[in-house]
Amino acid sequence: MAKKMSKRDFLRYGLFAMGASVFGIKSLRTMANNFGSGLGEMNSSPAEKLWKWSKESPYSVVTPKGIKCQICPNNCIIREGEDSICRTHVVSNNKLYTIAYGNPCAVHIDPIEKKPLLHYLPTSRCYSIATAGCTLGCLNCQNWDISQESPRKSRNMDLMPARVVEEAASNGCRSIAYTYSEPIAFYEYTHDTAKLARARGIKNILVSNGYINEKPLRDLCKVLDAANIDLKSFSEEIYSKLNGGALQPVLNTLKIMKEEGVWLEITALIVPRWTDKIEMIREMSEWLVKNGFQDTPLHFSRFFPLYKLTNLPYTPLSILQQAHDAAVKAGMHYVYVGNVPEIEGENTLCPKCKKIVVERKGFTVIQNNIRNSCCKYCGTRIPGVWS
Repeated sequence: MAKKMSKRDFLRYGLFAMGASVFGIKSLRTMANNFGSGLGEMNSSPAEKLWKWSKESPYSVVTPKGIKCQICPNNCIIREGEDSICRTHVVSNNKLYTIAYGNPCAVHIDPIEKKPLLHYLPTSRCYSIATAGCTLGCLNCQNWDISQESPRKSRNMDLMPARVVEEAASNGCRSIAYTYSEPIAFYEYTHDTAKLARARGIKNILVSNGYINEKPLRDLCKVLDAANIDLKSFSEEIYSKLNGGALQPVLNTLKIMKEEGVWLEITALIVPRWTDKIEMIREMSEWLVKNGFQDTPLHFSRFFPLYKLTNLPYTPLSILQQAHDAAVKAGMHYVYVGNVPEIEGENTLCPKCKKIVVERKGFTVIQNNIRNSCCKYCGTRIPGVWS
């Protein structure tokens, strides 16, 4: 009798369980042949002690205490033989290297609505990749099996940037999404793949916690087309205790992405007893409007008890509705409620005539009443990339 697959293995290796229908058997066989053991291979230079899925990082500075990584606000100072907080960066011979390069542990083809992106290339498919590792340590993480793991310990595929682009193209994907765990943790892999994809005419999507320093962010924005950024709360204290990070760098990311012309959508997970205070949600929404994000789609997402918060209940529907109403009242034009199909919270309404311009059920678009980026009923422009 076959051994029953654990939940951990299902999440990590679900590519083979669920991917055949979207990848195609030939593509799956090709990928299976390149599926690594997770143990890695040594480079030709034994002194460096690096496996083949490594590359020197361009964002570092030498300090008296070690090599400082400059990619994210953690600003890790790493000595020889140590790992960064995100588990994806190491120091060898006094240089900073990523060990999350070309070795994704999750590869899927998704509808773009799953990211979620509801105003960007609707009904298209995106080639989604992730390596192990994350810059934060959220107690509620839904992908903790990979986000809180090291690439050394995850079971990885051998999929270098050029190969990712080829697979995306051959599977008819209009975009590549860097997602699931945290693409800032595998920044170098994300950047190099995105650069090749752009040259091929394939769009690049970042699904991220937005925890990144300005210089690497601006460099990445040059090859990004769209992003969904998690705004996990509007409290420095909650960011510290729930997520292991800080709020201000994420607010900076939102401003920089808007300035750089990246299409942006925002997700706010409503976690009971943590981020479900309507006054805080109202304050967050008012900040977004004040800073010019009133036309940026805002997704309120339902919490499911996972990882270290299994003692908490699901987010009540009443709280999600109150969050939606508070954001609309503050002046946000496109507010969605995700993970709750029964309340039809993912339809796009025209902010002027209030008619449904895009009707959705789950990740499926039922009808699209946008013509030339405008509501077909009253002619109001609906921001987004619709074709």
